[in-house]
Amino acid sequence: MKNKLLLLILFVFEAVFSIAQSTGTVSGTVTDRSTLLPVAGATITIDKVTSGAVADSNGRFRATDIPTGSYNITCTALGYKSTTRYNLVISSGNEQVISFELEPEASVLSTVIVSGRKRTVRAASIETPLSVQRLTTEEIKSNPGGNFDISRVIQSLPGVGGTSGSVGGFRNDIIIRGGAPNENVYYLDGIEIPVINHFATQGSAGGPTGILNVSFIEDVKLSSSAFDARYDNALSGVFQFKQKNGNTQRTQGNLRLSATELALTLDGPLHKEKAITYLASVRRSYLQFLFQAIDLPIRPNYWDFQAKINYPINKNTTLTFLGIGALDEFSFAEPKDATPEKLYVINSNPSIQQQSYTLGLSLKKNIARGFWTLALSRNYLNNELDKFENNDLPSEEERILGVRSSETENKLRFDLSRSVGDWKFTYGAMAQYVDFKNSTFNVIRKPIEDENGEIVQPGNTINFQSPIDPFFKTGLYGQASKRFANERLAISAGIRADGNSYTDEGMNLLKTISPRVSFSYVLDDNWTANFSAGRYFKLPPFTILGYADAGGYLVNRGADYLRNDHLAAGFEYIPNEVTRFTIEGFYKWYDNVPVSVRNGISLSNEGGDFNVLGNEEVRTDGKGKAYGIEFFAQRKLTNRFFGILSYTLFWSRYSGSNGILVPSSWDNRHLLSITWGYKFPRNWELGLKFRYQGGAPYTPFDEIASRINYLSQGTGIPDYSLLNERRLNAFNVSDVRIDKKWNFNRVSLNLFLDVSNWYRAASPAYPQYTFRRTADNSAFETTDGQPVKADGSNAIPILLGNDDPSVIPTIGFIVEF
Repeated sequence: MKNKLLLLILFVFEAVFSIAQSTGTVSGTVTDRSTLLPVAGATITIDKVTSGAVADSNGRFRATDIPTGSYNITCTALGYKSTTRYNLVISSGNEQVISFELEPEASVLSTVIVSGRKRTVRAASIETPLSVQRLTTEEIKSNPGGNFDISRVIQSLPGVGGTSGSVGGFRNDIIIRGGAPNENVYYLDGIEIPVINHFATQGSAGGPTGILNVSFIEDVKLSSSAFDARYDNALSGVFQFKQKNGNTQRTQGNLRLSATELALTLDGPLHKEKAITYLASVRRSYLQFLFQAIDLPIRPNYWDFQAKINYPINKNTTLTFLGIGALDEFSFAEPKDATPEKLYVINSNPSIQQQSYTLGLSLKKNIARGFWTLALSRNYLNNELDKFENNDLPSEEERILGVRSSETENKLRFDLSRSVGDWKFTYGAMAQYVDFKNSTFNVIRKPIEDENGEIVQPGNTINFQSPIDPFFKTGLYGQASKRFANERLAISAGIRADGNSYTDEGMNLLKTISPRVSFSYVLDDNWTANFSAGRYFKLPPFTILGYADAGGYLVNRGADYLRNDHLAAGFEYIPNEVTRFTIEGFYKWYDNVPVSVRNGISLSNEGGDFNVLGNEEVRTDGKGKAYGIEFFAQRKLTNRFFGILSYTLFWSRYSGSNGILVPSSWDNRHLLSITWGYKFPRNWELGLKFRYQGGAPYTPFDEIASRINYLSQGTGIPDYSLLNERRLNAFNVSDVRIDKKWNFNRVSLNLFLDVSNWYRAASPAYPQYTFRRTADNSAFETTDGQPVKADGSNAIPILLGNDDPSVIPTIGFIVEF
């Protein structure tokens, strides 16, 4: 009977796979990059097949009956440089929707060498000719160890590190060329999104997992220098996430289920004749159940939502709406098997309640030889933190942290881009209305008495409600670009100035004049030399601006904009249309860096934890510098293989109140990343990634202060007189991913196995200061056999190792329909 049942099951599976559909569809739009006008008559060709398509008068195209598989798709049009999208997966479940933006040829009949170059693999533009990289949606989705998280995937790029080598790999803090995590800005379809991670650190960035839905992302572009003048507050990186548009023909979607999350995505037409489309998604985490199953004492729980509506009003005007939001809850639970390491986790971190969203409306209109964009958006973050001496059994008497903080930004921005003769001009302005509220109770040091009633340590408690009023931020910018010397030499120059109505000298725009210039010279058909120099400014975080003393006085109103000067130079080598090499050197000088008055260290060393950055008095007189060299090699999909290799050697230093430059918390020195993939027959795919980071600096504990304060704080106290004098071991990890796809009638199935750290490498992280516990972990062991004293004088301090390997296997499936 059992054998008959097994044969029946096998027969059913065979019957299902025998009706598998082997064709799919690709559709999209073709526009002129300079004007955003549709390019009628553009030809779409698909390698390895004879089918293709031609764009209609609205620039739209659709190719059907394409055998399922991975393809390179090329778009060509008279008077434009051809461009290719690599490794696009055509399935029977979802119609692949893509867009092409074609760059006009400088001269259609020109025989100059630059006009004939095959540069489809390039990511640079005339404004940003170097320090720029690009990843496509397929490179993001199939990235080993990425687990569909863009914040982890981009760590494959040169100069991009994370805090993986300092906190055990559980955060997505993006460290670019030695800069602090809050020195980056993020834009989604031209709308700034300050929060891209769940459980974000207010005043900084990062968090354990990303918010953005990778099913929506068409590509991501990173600039780590030579920033376009339109972007404010960028010191280390500008990320531009471009979303695809929905399907114009039918509603489609995908369902993704793994051990950590469930995600549903839909897209389709709202009005077929007018080509109004939508995207919508919702995701629910299951991390709390996973951590319960493996008996970890933390319970992270989150939801996120994302939507986009694209409304082409006419051939010249498009209205776009987007929204993204998250609901986060981070709590604790008593472990079944109590160990010193698990018990340490409970009392060393705060519980978190967090809500965030971004809503944006963008109107684009074509004009003669250009276009303008008017964008209106609103960003919101509400952050609630609580910490007690015993987080497992909280009581108000033992509260040491209570934060209720919210920040709202209402933004209006106008950008215009236009060509006049051979010149390209862009200019614009922005205005923001900021509302920040902050109520904070924080026990920095609890008053401690010895057994004789003598004061061992006076208390230090922060307790304030920020009296900051809503204020305005403004910005103006302009940029001009042109090619010279028979199109070999490209020059772009820009200038920007920002102000605010809050800080003492905030409206003095002369203090934030930020010029930048870049040069690019084509040496021959394969080599280009590039150079850029620029000055950039960033307003301190709202948590710094809104800090007040016990009397309600806003002590940081005199804070200056943080300033950063960049120099970058390098070469780009493109031997063919699918391979690209770059080598660059960079040097960055920091001035006006916020420095803590309380402990004398630069705040640019902080922000890689789950607390708040900046709730304290600061001086903006710190210095810093970061410099290094980086190498990048990329090969797009050809003959089933694709790969990325990047290596960065750098130094990062900041000064504190003593003015002495010391290694920063992000001074890993070495960043190496190798990612490659291979597509086997019958829709099997294998991906492998290897990352290496040099050891991160860290500060040893102050033994006296740590002993006295451990019972109330739950952590050790760093000895800042020895700031970053020690260094962790180097960090290395390898991730592997295996995918198998099946295609049925209008449905496809993708099974995947993603294993992070498959060879169980150690994960070096900061050591953990605690007191030795009894054999049953029910209490602290003491030198005299008595209960531990409030000042810890009879406790036995120990350091817990914090480099245990963490192997995270994720198995799941994606159903496209």
